[in-house]
Amino acid sequence: MSPDIILFQVDQLAAQWLPIYGHSLVRTPNIDRLAGEGVVFSANYCNSPLCSPSRFSMLAGALPQRIGAYDNASDFPADTPTIAHHLRLLGYRTVLSGKTHFCGPDQLHGFEKRLTTDIYPSDYGWTPDWEHPEKRPSWYHNMVNVRDAGTAFRTNQLDYDEEVIHAARRELFDVARSEDGRPLFMMVSLTHPHDPYVQRPEYVDLYPLDEIDLPVTRADDVPLDPHSARLRHVSAMDEMPITDEMIRRARRSYYASIAYVDHQLGLLLQTLEETGRLERSVILLTSDHGDMLGERGLWYKMSWFEPSARLPLLVHAPFLFGPRRVAQAVSLVDLLPTLVEIAGGTLDGSVPLDGRSLVPHLVGRGGHDEAIGVYLGEGAVAPLFMIRQGPWKFVASLPDPDQLYDLVSDPHERRNLADDPAHAGTVARFQDELLARFDPHRIREQVIASQKRRRLVDAAMRKGAWTAWDHQPVTDASSAYVRSHLVLDDIDANKRWPRISDS
Repeated sequence: MSPDIILFQVDQLAAQWLPIYGHSLVRTPNIDRLAGEGVVFSANYCNSPLCSPSRFSMLAGALPQRIGAYDNASDFPADTPTIAHHLRLLGYRTVLSGKTHFCGPDQLHGFEKRLTTDIYPSDYGWTPDWEHPEKRPSWYHNMVNVRDAGTAFRTNQLDYDEEVIHAARRELFDVARSEDGRPLFMMVSLTHPHDPYVQRPEYVDLYPLDEIDLPVTRADDVPLDPHSARLRHVSAMDEMPITDEMIRRARRSYYASIAYVDHQLGLLLQTLEETGRLERSVILLTSDHGDMLGERGLWYKMSWFEPSARLPLLVHAPFLFGPRRVAQAVSLVDLLPTLVEIAGGTLDGSVPLDGRSLVPHLVGRGGHDEAIGVYLGEGAVAPLFMIRQGPWKFVASLPDPDQLYDLVSDPHERRNLADDPAHAGTVARFQDELLARFDPHRIREQVIASQKRRRLVDAAMRKGAWTAWDHQPVTDASSAYVRSHLVLDDIDANKRWPRISDS
């Protein structure tokens, strides 16, 4: 029988902030336990350092420009096959709980059941405008989240994630109590540790403020490249002074939110164990992008620097794969072919994919060493490409100077080697490879045309009656709990777990 697959995705978590990647302060006992028994990828990257494009690329196994995943208000076409579609064809029961940031009228994309609504809008209201980069979007990040970081008993984000975990745990029990014998693919997606940097006191108190680390690389330690300058503008990073105390408070609450995420993962693992599914489940943990968290004077994401682009990826399936570390570069588009192979399927060659299966890495038999990314969202004015191969990271955009970093000798990316004559051959090779893969001018034209269409549609939809695309979870109260047309003894027996005969 094919294994159950649980994809646990969090939001805005960079690999470097986790103990399994060397961070000494953050506490994640559940992640640590899974990592000790699983396969940990040390160089996993997003394919776009922004929520929706990253998630769409991951689910489709395709780079952003291929599927029109430009920004957080891009339509995710309903005819794009996703992991859920492929696994559903293989006989899987497909369930989604939590954030996906699907934009457009299709809010399922292959999932036959979606347990919660999204935390972010599904319409075109957040469409950027590359033709007017001087205008800062009023709806985008600013430094208030850093200035006001701290502690709260209740936030919008806590409301959301607790609903996500509760719904996922309840669904796991419902699956266990049902007669449906299909294997399960469940995606559980939290919004933490995404800003605002606020968390409950029991998690914040785990980290004394004076022990919180400050950025390793300050803004004055490195030149300000053009894309980073645009990011400073789009997120208003220069509109208020950010002190070391603010940085420490923001980082403390971010670390606290990682501990919160780890606790929610523990609840999910407990439920998998209680329903007898833990030993037959392939569990994946990853994020959609990282957070600069003050490194280089930058915050949030949208950059190809490591804190924004390198993500955790952990695969726990001791019944299939022994524990190991994988050093080769991989990316989120690789998950679709990986999960299809684990599920026992083969891919239809007529559907173009950019991902490659990670199974060779999982079994310790080689595998590719490459991650490709295309950023097309806020703060850009043209496609911003990234190629990671071996020790090298190459970043290029038509209006900007190239960037080349040796991540082995320079893990904090302080020395741009692109103008070093000793590395001219490496730069030329990457430039040739980029132009062989992409047409930057054509992609830019496509992005701007899409932005114009979406802004027109959004303006029109706001005239007259508003019809929302946001997912509306539907429950049938007439058949919930105890009802007079149902047999009470049957209700109690059917909802009990373990069943009376099993206990």
